[in-house]
Amino acid sequence: VEERAFPFALHYFTGSKEHNTALRSRAKARGMKLNEYGLFPAGGEDSLDCASEEEIFAALELRPVPPELREDRGELDAAETDTLPDLVERDDLRGVLHCHSNWSDGAATIAEMAEAARARGYGYLGLCDHSQAAAYAGGLDAARVREQHAEIDRLNADLDGAFRVLKGIEVDILPDGTLDFPDDVLASFDLVVASVHSRFGLSEEDQTARVLGALDNPYVDILGHPTGRLLLSRDPYALDLQRVVGAAAERGVAVEVNAHPQRLDLDWENLRYGLAHGMKTAIDPDAHDVDGLDVVEYGLGIARKGGCTADDVLNAWPLERLLEHLAARRRDAGAAHG
Repeated sequence: VEERAFPFALHYFTGSKEHNTALRSRAKARGMKLNEYGLFPAGGEDSLDCASEEEIFAALELRPVPPELREDRGELDAAETDTLPDLVERDDLRGVLHCHSNWSDGAATIAEMAEAARARGYGYLGLCDHSQAAAYAGGLDAARVREQHAEIDRLNADLDGAFRVLKGIEVDILPDGTLDFPDDVLASFDLVVASVHSRFGLSEEDQTARVLGALDNPYVDILGHPTGRLLLSRDPYALDLQRVVGAAAERGVAVEVNAHPQRLDLDWENLRYGLAHGMKTAIDPDAHDVDGLDVVEYGLGIARKGGCTADDVLNAWPLERLLEHLAARRRDAGAAHG
């Protein structure tokens, strides 16, 4: 397109259709016509001179709306009242959670995963290998958990505060809603991600009860890939997802945005629903090798489209805040079981 029309074409083809329609209606109410060629005063043939999308919004008396939020879901009202969320940015991410090593089905050592995360500018790594029920993935039993924790302690001592590896686990949610480790083992972790990896064919009622049962365990910090979907290859299992997301918010359990491009799970619409109910999330790569850390970028896009600010994302928190949050959950869990 001609250079003068480029901002208008960019906005138009970015969409969404619903957002464009709402913005055109706003222009019309102000005696103007907006399309992919320009913003024209009533009866005029020459467009206002807008050098960017930001200037188009300004001409309509709006703050700029980030492309991810252009869905006609209240963003124009928020832009008019200056209440748009300050969306999370890549530089906000302080650490990376839910990663695997060669202790289970990962390809790299814990030290290699830690060094790769550190090289990418992160300050901490939540190592979450599989639990024992995931035998196909080399899941850890309680004895191997103790061995792994000793290795992490040695590694953290060598790092001497320059970086921190958190002792985590991706624990299987069993079909009856219990977890793959007893509470005394779960209490030994800094971070517990609970996920479904089996019996995908349960009814919606039974699968929902299963996940809700796991959320009731006070040692659970994050619900992993909540629908189990693999894009283009496996449908999500039957689940009352809004009920699960609401329950997670009530219990203080974060629901991850699994950033792997085959998952992107939680999706942005249910993420937005959860945030409206006070839920936190984590943008997790579910990395099984060093390169897998980089899929965080895909999850960041979903988080932004869901409306996440840095405060909504656990791994955008400084390490001290995250550790206190996790420790408080364990204190409360211990008191509940005391």
